[in-house]
Amino acid sequence: MTQHAKSGRASIRKGFLLAGAVLAAGLAASVVTTALGHTGHGPRHRTSAPMRAPNLPPELAAVRDALAKYQDPRVAIRDGYLSTLGCVEYPVGGMGVHFINPTLIGPTPDPMRPQILVYEPGPRGSLRLVAAEWFIPLATGVAGRPTLFDRPFDGPMEGHEPLMPRELHHYDLHVWLWKENPAGLFNATNPGVGCAGHPYALMEQPTAIVTHAHPAPATR
Repeated sequence: MTQHAKSGRASIRKGFLLAGAVLAAGLAASVVTTALGHTGHGPRHRTSAPMRAPNLPPELAAVRDALAKYQDPRVAIRDGYLSTLGCVEYPVGGMGVHFINPTLIGPTPDPMRPQILVYEPGPRGSLRLVAAEWFIPLATGVAGRPTLFDRPFDGPMEGHEPLMPRELHHYDLHVWLWKENPAGLFNATNPGVGCAGHPYALMEQPTAIVTHAHPAPATR
């Protein structure tokens, strides 16, 4: 086996480990949060508001067209995207249900291959594709803040508890390709997205920004 092949397999293995941590934490936290949600404390989940698809520049319109097949979440699953189950919402706006593809996790963003697809819950358990997210953990060895579509990523930040382990420090970039966002095309949350009625709705709080510490060079 060549060194390049070994490196590729190691990258995929690391991606699966990172995504496995996200999924395991997400499943456990979703159940706990659902149980706590019956207490009636804290902000209430909003209902998604109907909004049209945004007008996009040609570069982003091409990305939306390339990812259009994932409007059917079954196609996303077939192509390796795994549901994290919980519907994520913040007091200022929602995100939705994240589907993550661990084989796409790496230090360099590909505009046509987002690591995460974001769906909002619809009637009778349906899901509607609303956004794509490029997600780069620091553990991938990323050298610095990535940029995509002439936009710097948000972060680095802690993992989004309770769905994601706090220790999963990362950069991310949300792009609302299928649903207009009054807060901005690249804003992390959308005030028109809500999780009301979803069985695993999560009301999260903003995460802390962290320092991107680089390992010291090895000494001889």
